[in-house]
Amino acid sequence: MMFGIDSLYIWLAVIIISVAVEAFTLTLCGIWFAAGGVAALIAASLSVGLMGQWIVFIVFSALLLVLVRPLCRRFLGSRQQATNADRIIGQTAVVTEPIDNILETGAVKINGKIWTARSTTDAQIAIGTRVTVVEIRGVKAIVKPNQL
Repeated sequence: MMFGIDSLYIWLAVIIISVAVEAFTLTLCGIWFAAGGVAALIAASLSVGLMGQWIVFIVFSALLLVLVRPLCRRFLGSRQQATNADRIIGQTAVVTEPIDNILETGAVKINGKIWTARSTTDAQIAIGTRVTVVEIRGVKAIVKPNQL
């Protein structure tokens, strides 16, 4: 099959749609299909048949998606910013308000600051109990009682 104007429009549409999808999702998926569309467009301009163009598109897109995407995600991916709140994980705190997950109550004092707290279990924790912070969820410290 000779180079036809129809395949030119097909690949231009694939490129435009893939770039638009990437622009809206920012998942580093659509851009590789756009690159595959460019490769297929070049194949079409070299008078490669429609079946050959599709093979070029699929192979080129798949290779880029599998081989290059992980590298790009590593360098461009969002890095989690550590906050001061992360510093309390692993520290010992003292319960200042009874912790009850069912009633959604509880507070602990850590480094002189009061934090809303929840337990890792549904067991109630009394005032004065020493606990260890295991996680931060939003503005709540998730704690577990210290072992005696």
